[in-house]
This record gives sequence, structure tokens and C-alpha cells, in this order.
Amino acid sequence: MADPYSTLGVARGASEAEIKSAYRKLAKELHPDRNQDNPKAAEKFSAVTSAYDLLSDKDKRARFDRGEIDGDGNPTAPFGFGGNGGGFRGRPGAGGGFEFSEGGDFGDIFEGLFGGGGARQRGGGFGGFGRGAPPQKGANVSYRLAVAFVDAATLAPQRITLQDGKTIDLKLPAGVESGTQMRLSGKGQAGPAGAGDAIVTIEIKPHPFFTRDGDNVLLDLPISLDEAVKGGKVKVPTVDGPVMLGIPAGTTSGKTLRLRGKGFTHKGGERGDQLVRLLIDLPGDDAALKSFVEGWQDSRAVRAHLGV
Repeated sequence: MADPYSTLGVARGASEAEIKSAYRKLAKELHPDRNQDNPKAAEKFSAVTSAYDLLSDKDKRARFDRGEIDGDGNPTAPFGFGGNGGGFRGRPGAGGGFEFSEGGDFGDIFEGLFGGGGARQRGGGFGGFGRGAPPQKGANVSYRLAVAFVDAATLAPQRITLQDGKTIDLKLPAGVESGTQMRLSGKGQAGPAGAGDAIVTIEIKPHPFFTRDGDNVLLDLPISLDEAVKGGKVKVPTVDGPVMLGIPAGTTSGKTLRLRGKGFTHKGGERGDQLVRLLIDLPGDDAALKSFVEGWQDSRAVRAHLGV
């Protein structure tokens, strides 16, 4: 079992923000899409995700810190050997028995072992068995959901099938990206204190021609020479469907135009833009174009700013 703090590379006293930041950094480095030829990266990605799942849950983190559960979220050995608390720590006493430090309650330990339900006694023995161990929730279940690029940009509802065969519709959160986790309360394994949760990790699939830059969507758009010279309206694909875009006359390759509000939705609710880079696409063998160029020459020093 791994120490989740060590797995994420953070100190035990790390804040929630530090834990989240460490997870996001590691998740991006180890994401399967970036490490298709490295199977060990997928194992590390899974370990990092499990560690974040435990430490991002305040209750589980507190129980781990007390030594009640291990790094996998499972209950520790009854006496807590090797733990940081929650069990007992003893040393030989003067009378040949053991003296117990304040880290544990010996009566509670035996109570948990033997299930005593009577009231705590102040007489002899070990003090009775007054409180039983609290019932545990069922284990969490992890899922991975591949989401189409356009669906992620437009926050289209997603359907997922759980291990019990039931399907549910998920509403993607604003600011969604690969590695984003969604928690479905009570959709994990059953337990005495109720079912655990389902943890859904989002993976955004690549798109054939759109790419993402923060909340913006990038697109390289081929245009013909006559469209570049004369300008005009051309149809452009966006995540919301095709729109008409005005091309200024005399456009050069590399010019970037902006379609506002056609990007991903930020956590604050506003949407990014689509940036369209225009690329002039010349025909490979056009007699009329060759004839025109033979009788025309651009006298400008177009590379003078480069010093050549």
C-alpha cells in the first residue's frame, strides 16, 4: 500500500490547494494519451488518481492521518501497528505489564475486537467495552469516461453505465478538461454505513482539426488565393456548428481571426473564443496561375525585417 502523500509528492500538512495542484501536474505528465508507449505511466496515473481521491475527501484524509485506513482506503489492522495514531502504543511497565500512551484507548481496542456493547465499567479489568467501531461505507468505484472534444466544449450531457448495469446522464462541469473528476455520491459499492461513491475521471478525445489552448479553440483554415486577394465570406466549422466568416481583402497566410464565444466554458461561466488561422492553399499545377506569375513580380522586400 502506498502513502498517498508520497505518491503526490506533498507534505502531510499540505493544503487542499497544494494537493490539487500536485495532482493536476502529475495527471498531465502521466496521462495515457501522452504516454501510449509507456504502460508504467498508466499504472502511475492510476496510483496518482487513487491518492488524490483519498486526500481530496476530508473524512478519508482524516481517517488516514489517524491510522484508521491505509493508502488504499481499507481499514488498518485492529491494533494499528505501524500507524500514526488510532491504535495503541505500549512499552514495558514497572510491574511487568504495559503502560499505554495517550495515542489510543485500550478499552476501545478490545471493544472493537470483541464487539462489546455494554456500558463502560469503572471497576476492574480493562474498563468494559462501551463503544463499538463505527460502521464503514462501501468502497468507491473508479470509472473513466471518454468525452468527444465538441461535447466537452459545449458541455453536452454524457451517459455512463455503472457496474450494476444502470445508466445515468452526467452534466459536465464548466472548465472540464482531461483529468477532471466527478463524484457520484452513493454510486459505489454497498457497505454497512451506506454505499461508497463513483469517481468518474474525464478524458477528452482529440479532434481531427480542432485543438485546445486553455479556454480557446484553435483552427487552421485553408483559403484559396482568390479568396485571399479579393476577400469575401467563407464557411468555417465551430464547436457549435458552421458559421460564415469574413476574410479581409489582401489577407496573407498566418493572419488570425477571432470568433468570440466559440470556445470552452470557463469555470466562471463565460466562454473562450475560436481563433482561426488563415492559410493560403495554392493548387499544385495550375496553368493559368503559372501564366499570371510569369508576367508579374512583387517588388517588395518581404523578408527585409528578417535581415536577409
